[in-house]
Amino acid sequence: MTDSATPGRGFTRFVRRIRLIHLAPVFAFLALSAWAFASPIGAAPDDDYHLVSIWCADGGNAECQPGTDSDHRKLDVAFAGVTCYAGHQDVSAACQFEQLNARGSYETNRGNFAGEYPPVYYSVMHLFAGPDIQVSALTMRLVNAALFVALATALAGLLSTSRRRTLLWGWLVAVIPLGIFLIPSNNPSSWAIMGVGTAFLALLGWFETAGRRRWALGALYLVGVIMASGARGDAGVYVVGASVTAAVLSFGLTRSWATRAILPVVGIVIAVLFFVTAGQSGVGAIGFTSGQAFAGPGGVVVGIPADVPLTGFALGAYNLLMLPYLWTGVWGTWALGWFDTGFPAIVPWAGAAAFIVVAFAGLGRLEWRKAISILGVLVVLIVLPVYVLTVGGTRVGQALQPRYLLPLILLLSLLLTTMPRGRELVFSRIQTFTIFAAIAGANFVALQVNIRRYVTGADQQGANLDAGSEWWWTGLPVGPTAVWVLGALAFAGLLAVLWPVARRPSLDLATTPPRLTSPSKSPVKSRAPKPKAAARA
Repeated sequence: MTDSATPGRGFTRFVRRIRLIHLAPVFAFLALSAWAFASPIGAAPDDDYHLVSIWCADGGNAECQPGTDSDHRKLDVAFAGVTCYAGHQDVSAACQFEQLNARGSYETNRGNFAGEYPPVYYSVMHLFAGPDIQVSALTMRLVNAALFVALATALAGLLSTSRRRTLLWGWLVAVIPLGIFLIPSNNPSSWAIMGVGTAFLALLGWFETAGRRRWALGALYLVGVIMASGARGDAGVYVVGASVTAAVLSFGLTRSWATRAILPVVGIVIAVLFFVTAGQSGVGAIGFTSGQAFAGPGGVVVGIPADVPLTGFALGAYNLLMLPYLWTGVWGTWALGWFDTGFPAIVPWAGAAAFIVVAFAGLGRLEWRKAISILGVLVVLIVLPVYVLTVGGTRVGQALQPRYLLPLILLLSLLLTTMPRGRELVFSRIQTFTIFAAIAGANFVALQVNIRRYVTGADQQGANLDAGSEWWWTGLPVGPTAVWVLGALAFAGLLAVLWPVARRPSLDLATTPPRLTSPSKSPVKSRAPKPKAAARA
């Protein structure tokens, strides 16, 4: 009897082929899903604007109808109160219950009605917009989480072994806590982050691989470009930078490189078209003009007091000196949400320390292409925020938020962990464990603090999130404590199954010298050729 005719044997063989690494997508999705449930709808910055823009995209639906003017829309009154808790860290999200059950309509001009943002993100999310705002918003968050996992899994399967380590280290040390909060959210920054990271890695693989894998990576590159530039105007600029740096890293004076370079040119044209048609492109000329101050972990903006006037050179110098505070916001020096969810110092310290350790290891393995690329991204990370803040008359802590720079910081992280051919980013067991422990610890604390802020407000504390809870998802069978524990364990499980990839040096055939002899046989002695008899005179 053949194997196919034996009941259950095929399934048994399939199970035997499963390795722990194959569980990585499952753990990643569970960890991201915990963050999707960790905050109520409207929790990300400007979500009132983005939610309305999603429901009103492509002509709107039953919940969004034309208003009295072309830049106004009439919406279900439930949208008006989704951010009732915003800016008040001691107020739980329980105020949403009354708002979501209210009946009636209201008119607003706060939405993407004048084309300030590119339309792609809103149009895709509009497919999931229905009459139940809460269910629809949660569905969108889970779709974004699944999309990230799908893109990362596809890249892991298509990239070379050494580039998988770039995928692993580059993402892990750049997304806790701001990135992991935004990716499974309703905010278009989710696609900006995913798109820039995907485009860079896929284009790098496009230049370095051959055959069907190369064409698949080329398709992923275009997906990343459309996601980033179709979500935010500034992300279009960042994806152009990602395309240029990937081309520089793989540069060679060959016809093959020149032919393959046609793809990034196409991607750059797409990104530029999205950028010039979006209203955000005006920021480059006038800067950020909003003077709103954003609260840090302690509820205050650090630096020179806001009532001290700064203009011209003094303002530019201040912004330059305070710039690291803006960068480190991606690791938690800035509060999450509407800048009302501050973290204890262990979160930014652990996250930033993990990045610095990995970054310095990456700097130890430089060649001229990588050095030029890193320098270029650093110049943009310095000049761009200082310029737009100073031209707009604002300072660090106002208007410009860390999430706007997160795609660039992610690109820098991926660049630093990209190793030249034949070299490896290798850490010892204790080093790998320490980095993983720092990341897992930061995620553990950040997830608990984030859930606590919305369940009871920050004025109540304690490990048990169910005790005295005022808000939680209606109909969800698990409570906030269970979501926290399961999410933290899933993230730790992800790191555990990624351990072999992080620790094992690559064995690419292109960089591994071939074995000349079999270990079980003695080497064949080479014999010098016998000299020919001297020619007769």
